[in-house]
Amino acid sequence: MSRFFRRGKKKDQEAKQPGKAREAAPKTMTELEKLCWNDKETYQALFGIMFLDPRKTGTTMKEAAENAKKAEKANDPVKAKFWYEIAGGMAIYEGDIKKVVEYFSQCQKISPEMEYSILKVPEKAVAKAQEYYKKFLG
Repeated sequence: MSRFFRRGKKKDQEAKQPGKAREAAPKTMTELEKLCWNDKETYQALFGIMFLDPRKTGTTMKEAAENAKKAEKANDPVKAKFWYEIAGGMAIYEGDIKKVVEYFSQCQKISPEMEYSILKVPEKAVAKAQEYYKKFLG
């Protein structure tokens, strides 16, 4: 039993010693982080909305936009936002800055509590995404 208490005391003593910082395990960077390493704003703009392989979505930008508009007409804001986000992600893949702004503006209009930081730097974000796609999707 005493060996368990000694371990606890040792950890407490290490924590109390000033100047002795614990080493954090090194974090492995994603390919997108590596690509945007010097531009946190662009990384934040793409994080969570960019498809890493949009070919696997099973839809096109046009189809997603049509579905979003149908959902808006049917007064289904959740479904409309969902489809606008997909259309916006596909617009990023296609490099269409105008459509990126259009679709993510619609998302923001539907859900004003959500912040789409891509709307602040669409040109830079789409350019970085295109770099990523050329490198990893050929």
